[in-house]
Amino acid sequence: MGSTSEAPIQLVLNGQHVDELLKYADTILAKMKTVPGTSSQKVSIENNKPEVSVKVDKEKMMALGLRLDQVGSVINLAFSGNSDSKLTQGQYDYDITVKLDAFNRQSVDELSQLSFVNAAGQTIRLDQFAAIERTIGPAKLERKDRISSVTVSCEVVGRPQGTVGAEIKALVDKDPLPEGMTISYEGNMKQQADAFGSMGMALIASIIFVYLIMVALYDSYIYPFVVLFSIPVAMVGALLALALTMQSLNIFSILGIIMLVGLVAKNAILLVDYTNQLKAKGMKTREALIESGRTRLRPILMTTIAMVIGMLPLALASGAGAEWKNGMALALIGGLTSSMLLTLVVVPVMYVIIDKIKDRFTRKNKEEVPVVNLLPAPTN
Repeated sequence: MGSTSEAPIQLVLNGQHVDELLKYADTILAKMKTVPGTSSQKVSIENNKPEVSVKVDKEKMMALGLRLDQVGSVINLAFSGNSDSKLTQGQYDYDITVKLDAFNRQSVDELSQLSFVNAAGQTIRLDQFAAIERTIGPAKLERKDRISSVTVSCEVVGRPQGTVGAEIKALVDKDPLPEGMTISYEGNMKQQADAFGSMGMALIASIIFVYLIMVALYDSYIYPFVVLFSIPVAMVGALLALALTMQSLNIFSILGIIMLVGLVAKNAILLVDYTNQLKAKGMKTREALIESGRTRLRPILMTTIAMVIGMLPLALASGAGAEWKNGMALALIGGLTSSMLLTLVVVPVMYVIIDKIKDRFTRKNKEEVPVVNLLPAPTN
């Protein structure tokens, strides 16, 4: 779930040039501030730290008999010192720091007079092959996948994080990214995308498993489709209930929708199963559906109303951590209610349609069977 120090909205810019990343990060930061519900907007790297820039002319350096690693080690010794050596006394080791004596790191003049000794024993100053100047640079450097990166982040107050993240993404996508730069969304945006993808796969898998179980029970590939038409009806009711109560579509409400797949299918199963039994006794489809609806209405109402009443305490809870309970319970209540009211209409209609299609294909197959005349041919 991440730590408390991480912002929920994070946009990570990757590119080769830090200056271009910082410039474009300021553009994204300005867009982010226009989105309602955002606060504490910031860029992870502050580009306001004074520094001394040393730009080495490699051709001059090589002509003077110096190597880049040699130059870098001497500059590092001047500014940071060298602690590779250690002093051992008994069971304790002490670092020995070797550094230049009386070297002023704040003075550009002293840095320019820094001397190097080449292989020929000649002493060479730094300003003979490098340009030294004071500049303003980033306070730190970040990398992602070994490429320079900058993170633009913000907190979210008073609005759903998914809604705020979608609005920020829409603003960023309006303008094309500079060449050689990529953007990725981290934090809760990435977690929500991964979670929603997993929940979507779970929803599809639940529908497939319910269908396969009904195929085995009904011994038919057609009539289970009638039962599946009760699922969209339940989802409409679940989304409507979330919208009317101003609840967001989050992981827990989606979990409630997945639970609906098994709960609402039982209403359609009651109708279809009893209709098939009546048809097996010789009753026509229309009369069988009417009788099935009249007979199964009471158990459908009893089971659905019992489940809705059982979910009311969760839906009306207001204590700590009740938000996720409310969303799941409201999705279940809305889906069960709409399924109870509309399944008695939608399922019989789809049953009649699918039954007609089945009869049409059966009649067509019978007509295509060739008739063989077994009577002998007439003789003159």
